[in-house]
Amino acid sequence: MTELAQPPRPDLAEHFAVIYAPRRQRDRYPENTVELVDSAAAALAGADPERKRYPARVSGPFRSSEGFRLFYLLQWLD
Repeated sequence: MTELAQPPRPDLAEHFAVIYAPRRQRDRYPENTVELVDSAAAALAGADPERKRYPARVSGPFRSSEGFRLFYLLQWLD
């Protein structure tokens, strides 16, 4: 039996981002706190720890059960 290739799921896309995070203890961040950028270098350049903006690699956005769009943290880049 041949397994069919699954089409890529856009909700599983990984992105580089700058996240506004007063506390860096979460694993999910609302869409309004995530700024997507083109590369890891752009994320590092856009970071500003004094303003609580940190570079990261994220996955999403996903729709939560409450209807919010969330990004899942995969890795902090700093």
